[in-house]
This record gives sequence, structure tokens and C-alpha cells, in this order.
Amino acid sequence: MATLKAGARVQSAVCNTEVMVVQAPDGDIELKCGGAPMLELGIDKPSGSVDAGAAGGTQIGKRYVNEAGDLELLCTKPGEGSLALGDVLLSTKEAKALPSSD
Repeated sequence: MATLKAGARVQSAVCNTEVMVVQAPDGDIELKCGGAPMLELGIDKPSGSVDAGAAGGTQIGKRYVNEAGDLELLCTKPGEGSLALGDVLLSTKEAKALPSSD
């Protein structure tokens, strides 16, 4: 996959997942969903199915990040595949705790 920029939208090649890039590292990255490389939004999907090892699914409105914290994706359409950077699955970003109002 090519270099991603903030605001870019990509889709899964094997399920309904669509995401918007919030933050991306410099250089080329291998972004996958359901075990297959993701495609630019609007490109026709090839036939294929979600890999069993990457079938955790995505949830609309959730943000997905890598361990280094330099990649952040916002799910705009949910699907059956799990998001991954290379072969490492992305995790959901936890909400920041609000300060107490004592």
C-alpha cells in the first residue's frame, strides 16, 4: 500500500469495513483488514473472504491504533475483518479519563 495521509479513506478488500486515516506514520505501510491488503475507497473489490485469524471485526465510531501510537484509524463502516499493520493486529483506542469534579 502507498503512503497514507490524514483524511484518506480506505476500504477492506474482503469485508464491508471502511476507515478514515486520523494519523499515519511516514513512509509506506502495509495496512490490512481481514488478512488482505486494504484498498483506496471506490476501487472494485476482488473476490475473497476474511482470514479466520483476522476475523475479530470492526465497530463503527471506534478508533484503532498500533502499539507505537503513530497510526490511528477511525472506523466509518463496520465489517467482519480485523485491522492490522502488517501481521500485527491494531487495538481499539481507550477513551481518556476525565478529571474528577471534586
